Amino acid sequence: MNEWSDTDRHDGWQQDGPQRWPLHWGALFPRERWMWFERLWSDVLTMRERYLLPVRARWWEDAIQVEALAALAAWVDRYDSGEWDDPPGKLALLFDLERVSSLLRDGHDPFHPDRDRPAFLAHLCLLGAQPPEPPHGDANT
Repeated sequence: MNEWSDTDRHDGWQQDGPQRWPLHWGALFPRERWMWFERLWSDVLTMRERYLLPVRARWWEDAIQVEALAALAAWVDRYDSGEWDDPPGKLALLFDLERVSSLLRDGHDPFHPDRDRPAFLAHLCLLGAQPPEPPHGDANT
């Protein structure tokens, strides 16, 4: 979930190979910051369905929830990618979902991606994040 290497998923940003994202966005440049949060958004959608996480609206405004979700996404990714093959560790992840869920219960209404997307994008702008440039030759530029 937290690795990227293809251009289709990352708006034209090419990398030579998989790169592990940091678990916190603070030291990233503005465009990397945007990509970091976009990736986390995608990971949250996946984990919310897969693990029935009780994600709340405006989770991106709570630093603890952001860090918990980023860490959980990195943990899940290492098992899903085959980087880790440790059944007891995977069980530990599954058992720890309840503890992670307790961090996510504070907040406003339940998270609804379609409804909450504009507020999420506005928050990224407040953080100084910048969306990647559109690809050259885009008819909309």
